[in-house]
Amino acid sequence: MKRLIDLYCRLLDVLNAALLAAILVLVFGNVVLRYGFNAGILISEELSRWLFVWLTFLGGIVALHERAHLGTDMVVSRLARPARLVCFGVAHVIMLYVSWLLLSGSYTQAELNLDVSAPVSGIPVAVFYASGIVFGMSAIALLAYALLRLLGGRLSDAETVMVRESEDEPHTYQSAPAESSR
Repeated sequence: MKRLIDLYCRLLDVLNAALLAAILVLVFGNVVLRYGFNAGILISEELSRWLFVWLTFLGGIVALHERAHLGTDMVVSRLARPARLVCFGVAHVIMLYVSWLLLSGSYTQAELNLDVSAPVSGIPVAVFYASGIVFGMSAIALLAYALLRLLGGRLSDAETVMVRESEDEPHTYQSAPAESSR
């Protein structure tokens, strides 16, 4: 399962790089056209905004997997292992609930806006809200997997603290040591 999640996050990294490149081309191309030729691409602004939203949500999935979201471990890292496991469980249950709220709200908005077209591109506005659906489903799957590992007693000490010490330390998609039976 871990290898499947790692592969999914690598795919999201590649997709995020492509989205970022597309945003760069759209915005830079539009700036050059505006200032150099007094023209522009109408769809550029709307499309780049939508791509940025998708980039943010897909990046959020990868950050969740890498435990790279902002946080502090000042208290949790000093707790005994049983207390850290309780904190881990409570935090994951709360994050599951919030992810569910985001998923259900995004689904409702996508459903409501399925027949509504964006003003310039004509793309259904539901595509915009689909980013929340993808994030919600992915986050729920990642969080549920972590909770199952907690309940199965397969979390290492490093995994019980949900933040990394530094942004500088690289992530290799092998953040967790081999699943121990602790």
